[in-house]
Order: sequence, then structure tokens, then C-alpha cells
Amino acid sequence: MNDHMQDKSNAPQTVLSGILAVARRPEAGAFGGLVIIFLFFSYFGWDRNFLSALGTASWMNFASTVGIIAIPVGFLMISGELDISVGAMIPAGKMVLAIVVGYYGLNIWLGVLVTLLIAGCIGWVNGILVTRTNVPSLIVTLATLFAVAGLTLFLSIYLTDTTQLGLQDSDTDALSEFVFGSYHALMIGGSESQLTLWRGLQSSVFIWFIFAVCCFFFLHISPWGNWIFALGGDQESARNAGIPINRLKISLFMLCAMSAALVGICETVLSNSASTTTQFTMIFNSIIAVVIGGVLLTGGFGSVAGIFFGTLTLGMVQQGINYTSFDRNLSSLIIGAMLLIAVLMNNLFRNVATSASTKQ
Repeated sequence: MNDHMQDKSNAPQTVLSGILAVARRPEAGAFGGLVIIFLFFSYFGWDRNFLSALGTASWMNFASTVGIIAIPVGFLMISGELDISVGAMIPAGKMVLAIVVGYYGLNIWLGVLVTLLIAGCIGWVNGILVTRTNVPSLIVTLATLFAVAGLTLFLSIYLTDTTQLGLQDSDTDALSEFVFGSYHALMIGGSESQLTLWRGLQSSVFIWFIFAVCCFFFLHISPWGNWIFALGGDQESARNAGIPINRLKISLFMLCAMSAALVGICETVLSNSASTTTQFTMIFNSIIAVVIGGVLLTGGFGSVAGIFFGTLTLGMVQQGINYTSFDRNLSSLIIGAMLLIAVLMNNLFRNVATSASTKQ
């Protein structure tokens, strides 16, 4: 009888402990911000089809291109590093694929392989420079950003005498278009009672989902994920614990560069065109998505789910403004305010949960 009464008295405390544990997680604030932004645009964009299949596809498509890059950028930030060369890796990936396939006529799958290999080599160079010279990764990747952008421009003109190339229909096959560059729809039922599950989703959305699941397993389930957190928490302690920090950093830089090149591949196959224009906005978008997702700039704290929620939130703000009566020029203002509020919300969640747990 006493044991039963004691269990009942401990029940509220157990529930409170569970709530506090959730609040301390990196994705707690990111999910709260996602819900608020979703409700905001659902209300103001209701009569302009924000929640329609095509409306949803617009911000999902935008989020997918950012999200494929944001997750490896988040990994680097958790480990205490940063890669801003992704803005040059996207057009580099585009032009490599367009030159190999569209200009020289090689197989599309061979072109994809060559593009990813070249991107991996650039990421390897980033990692080597960071680990061997001890120069901050921000400076190293800033140099790589301009070096890759300049090299892409030079080689494009040298090899093809142009800064823009296109792919012909004969350069791709049905499978490559389905995997990298197509719009997908799924409808159930007949014409009179048809249910649209999704419509207008780019292939990059499904690549993003699969990539996020794999990265979630790597960071939160596999033993290697602890290496990344340990690296961002205390690098010397991680080294003393036997973690191969140099190889780990190099691998993360390679993953980041190859992810950016993958986005370039998807955009090239989807639009059948490529250009050398550096995508500086992608640098800021990926970092904003990671910060909104609860990753600390000081490293050692973050989650794949939080980055996923942060990327969705950014996509809603960027595209959702088009489905409201608000001035489109306010989107940058909203993003800036959202970034600040997201950081404050994440800190508030952690501080309140930690303080309450200490008192408890």
C-alpha cells in the first residue's frame, strides 16, 4: 500500500523531469519556433494557398536545398569548426557536371561520380589546411570560397569559352532525372474524389529526407556521433581519449563539400543549365538554419532534428511571405528577427530547464 502511494506521489515529479529533459534538448526551441512560424503563415496565408500542395512544395523545395548543406555544416559547428566555402562548391558542382556531361558528352552517372570526387578533394584540402596549419576554419574556408570560385570561372572559360552551360535531354536518362532533378506528385483516388498527398516536390526533398535520417543515425545512434560532440566540447580531452580528431575533421569537411556539390547536381539536372555564379546567400542560409536549429556557435551542442526543424522554419519564412499580403521586402527583416528570437528561445529553454533540474 505504501509503495503504491509512493509511486503516485513520484508520478508528477517524473513527468516534470521528463518535460525538463525535453526542454534541454537542442531541438526543443527549434520545434517551438517551427510551430509558431507555421501557425503564423497558415493564418495569414490561408486564403492564398499556403497550405495547398503546391504551396507546401514551394517552401519544402527551398528547405531541401538548404537542408542538404545545413546538416554537414551543423556537424562542423558542433565539432567547433565552420565551412563557408559551400557558396562556391554549388556552382563548382554545377559546372563540373555540365562540362563533363553536357560539353564532353560523358555518361551522366560518371559525371555525378566525377563531380562528387572533385568536391571531396576540395573538402580534403580544407580539412588538411585546418588540421595542419591550425588556422581557423573560417579563414581557411573563406580563402577556399574565393579560390574555388575563381578556379571555376577560369576553367569554365578556358575549357568551354563560356560561363554558362546547358544539358540536353539526351545527356540524362529517366533514372537520373527521377533521382536528381524531377518534380514528383502522389495522388490517390479518382478524378472526382482525388486526394493529393504531395505535388510539385523536387527530387532534392526526398534526398534531404534520406540524408537527414542517415545523419541522425550517425550522430545520435552510432558511437561515432559522440566523437563529434567530444571534439566540440574539449578537443584536447578528445585527443587524449584516442579520438582521431584530424581524420574526423577532414571527413566532415569532405562531407560538407560533397553535399554542396550534390545540391549543384540536383539544380543542374532539374533546370538543364549551370553557371559559375557564386551562391553567397546559401552560406548565410545554411548557417541561419543551423543556428535556428539550436546548434551552439561554441560547439559541442546540437542535433540533426533541430537542424531539420530550423531549415523548415527558414523555408517557411523565405517562401511563406509570398502567400501573404505582407510586403515581400520584409522577408529579410523577418529572418533577422527570427534568428535572434530563435537563439534567445533556445537559450531560455536550456537555462530554465537546467535551473529547474538543479532546484529539483
